[in-house]
Amino acid sequence: MPMRVAVAAVTFDRHKELAVLLDSINAQSATVDTICLVDSGTNPARDIAERHPNVDYVRSEANLGGAGGFALAALKAVASGADWIWMMDDDAEPGDPECLATLLREAESRNLEAVVPLVVAPGHPDRLSFFFRIDGKVTHDRSELERVGFLPDDGHFFNGALIRSDVFFKVGLPDIRLFIRGDEVDFTIRLRKAGIRFGTVTTTAVTHPHAFTETKHVFGARWHVIVPESAFKRYYYYRNRGYLIRRYFRVRSLVADVGGYLGYFLQRRDLPGLVSWARSFTTGLRAKGFAPLEDQKF
Repeated sequence: MPMRVAVAAVTFDRHKELAVLLDSINAQSATVDTICLVDSGTNPARDIAERHPNVDYVRSEANLGGAGGFALAALKAVASGADWIWMMDDDAEPGDPECLATLLREAESRNLEAVVPLVVAPGHPDRLSFFFRIDGKVTHDRSELERVGFLPDDGHFFNGALIRSDVFFKVGLPDIRLFIRGDEVDFTIRLRKAGIRFGTVTTTAVTHPHAFTETKHVFGARWHVIVPESAFKRYYYYRNRGYLIRRYFRVRSLVADVGGYLGYFLQRRDLPGLVSWARSFTTGLRAKGFAPLEDQKF
């Protein structure tokens, strides 16, 4: 029997992008049975969702963040009885109508429980939105990944990731406490610890806004830090980095972060930036600072 696929999608006040996403999902050559869409936006997108009969629209009056939205959407998708769950942010778009079919085919041929496409920048299909590390060096060059062919145990969740339903029973849902920036890293670590067979295929892609400007090299091409552009994103990124280092005892990440951010801010003589990073990072290291959005302090 053909495999049933449900999409787990999240949206927050991106009506134009959401309309494009839903159209592109239902234009796939492989059939999508259900699109479980969680909407936490301030301006509900119900009218856009209702253009597609297979959308299961879930309105959240609380801002759940990406982590909470994906957790709820994935749970709804699993409950639909689908065999595979296709994760999708509202500002992502499958690169072509064969994207889902390619992921399903690759998952079957490689005996994978989760398969991830490349994520490329809109208008720049040769550039990866999020870097990979090849031979120790950071790259955004799509051709370098295509030469590798397949990257086992690596991938950028959740944009375009295709995951077997039973994986969520083995590793759990995205962690709602992380809100944004780090929930995908936590989920990837759990996949590895559980021995889930997954990887990135380079024969298909989804588009998603890039983060080129966030990557800051400190001591050459082999050492960099991520510095998000807004205080809101910086807080969650730094806090969640600290928390994940504590939770999984990631000693190498601790050394890399402390050395990298000290170097980055001191080179720029940015004492306020250093203090802000240290405050957020140590909050995560102490497993503190988790609360609803309205109670957060950035």
